Amino acid sequence: MYFMNEWMVAHRKLVSGGSAIAKALDYSLKRWEALTHYLDDGHLPIDNNWVENQIRPWAIGRANWLFAGSLRAGQRAAAIMSLIRSAQLNGHDPHAYLKDVLTRLPTHRATEIALLLPHRWRPGVAMA
Repeated sequence: MYFMNEWMVAHRKLVSGGSAIAKALDYSLKRWEALTHYLDDGHLPIDNNWVENQIRPWAIGRANWLFAGSLRAGQRAAAIMSLIRSAQLNGHDPHAYLKDVLTRLPTHRATEIALLLPHRWRPGVAMA
């Protein structure tokens, strides 16, 4: 990998300053340590594809959510989407989670409401 750094430095000298290639080389060389950090730590992924895939639905829908109707409607939509995504990240089927929680909610004790959050929820089981 360090050979690549030397190659980039050498070729940067051959490229005119304002070209797209020069900008790309400058970008990579300025961030060389961060770009190669994964080589020193085997726990770091080589890319951020997992994160990109996790946020893609939100990035795509962002333009649609600008027209929720009102600030309050947008806040409600954000809360519901957060619950759905949290349920998914905790290994739950969002539909089953919401159906169970909304069914139990009217008779659930207010002091135990945290038990219905996705990271503590168990399907149809009263938790103590």
